Amino acid sequence: MPTTDERIAAMTLASVYPHYRAKLERKGVDPSLTDNAILWLTQSTPNHLQTWLDAQWTFAKIFDSVHLHPNAVLIKGVICGWRVEDIENPLSQKVRYLDKLIDELSKGRALEKVLRTA
Repeated sequence: MPTTDERIAAMTLASVYPHYRAKLERKGVDPSLTDNAILWLTQSTPNHLQTWLDAQWTFAKIFDSVHLHPNAVLIKGVICGWRVEDIENPLSQKVRYLDKLIDELSKGRALEKVLRTA
């Protein structure tokens, strides 16, 4: 049976992307902010994001191909029962960073605050 870390590594962004958008929409937040969070964290372009979605890239492949935003280490708190700053597996931590950004947006937090730019 695969571990949580192995399941996260094999998961595709395309499989969770609609859930991220739906979460924001359900909470009355512009679902396009999902893209802002992904692009900020991965320091990537909309073209990269579209490639990852269309080609079913796994989280492992995506995070192996990018450099996280330097302020990603400022993402702190609990998501899915885990304190993100204490997650030991680097890939799992990066995915949970993204989960945390989406969670904060869904709670109505300002984009500038969520992206640790203000």
